[in-house]
Amino acid sequence: MTERKPPGVSFESWVDRQIRDAQQRGEFAGLEGAGRPFDEGVETPYDELWWIKRKMVREGLSSLPPSLALRKEVEDALAAAWAAPSAAAARRIVAEVNPKILDMMLKPPPGPPLGLKPFDLDEIAREWHARRTEAEPAPE
Repeated sequence: MTERKPPGVSFESWVDRQIRDAQQRGEFAGLEGAGRPFDEGVETPYDELWWIKRKMVREGLSSLPPSLALRKEVEDALAAAWAAPSAAAARRIVAEVNPKILDMMLKPPPGPPLGLKPFDLDEIAREWHARRTEAEPAPE
């Protein structure tokens, strides 16, 4: 236990003296994490829910309402479909998200409206082909 601050000594100089004495005794040498950068979030403002947010990231949970989470999933699925190696792969990717859209349309969740409808897989394949032909340079 540390000693009490003597009367008449400013708090700052008393603390500074204790730190200096501890450094001279080598009490700060070899501390775990010495020489490594601080963890992410050390410089951010205090958030009362930091532990909940960290737990949600660790567990892979989302704080978005279901309709917004599905919109994000659809956006990611379309990006993956356009980058797919074949039209069949693009159809498969979008076919996986279509039942989720239909389910959300039939029983609306809490939160903002979905604003989506299931995709026409043939149209996805046509657009995939169109995007591929636009991106390819014309042979000379």
